[in-house]
Amino acid sequence: MLVLVYRKCSTCLKALKWLEENHVDFVERPIVEEHPTYEELKQWYAKSGLPLKKFFNTSGMLYKEMGLKDQLPGMSEEEQLKLLATNGMLVKRPLVVGDDFVLTGFREKEWEEKLLG
Repeated sequence: MLVLVYRKCSTCLKALKWLEENHVDFVERPIVEEHPTYEELKQWYAKSGLPLKKFFNTSGMLYKEMGLKDQLPGMSEEEQLKLLATNGMLVKRPLVVGDDFVLTGFREKEWEEKLLG
């Protein structure tokens, strides 16, 4: 299982702590230094069953600075995926990629169901 995190993000640190406390095996990847590629995002989006908006870090400064709230509705999925691939700070984190699921953000109940259930 791959977990993409930003170590300066308190939610990511909380999620990593939760994974360790629950003895979940994972590979950590720094989302800024090794941001997801277009191909990875395309695969993960297809696997996730989530709306593409869930992959965006909508509370992030970069998202707000770029005015993406107003731009995204007019963009195609391909354009949105290419945009996400340009900067790890645009991607919702932590991002968990398992064999048959993808989780965006840290919601403990959802993680318990997918990772411990």
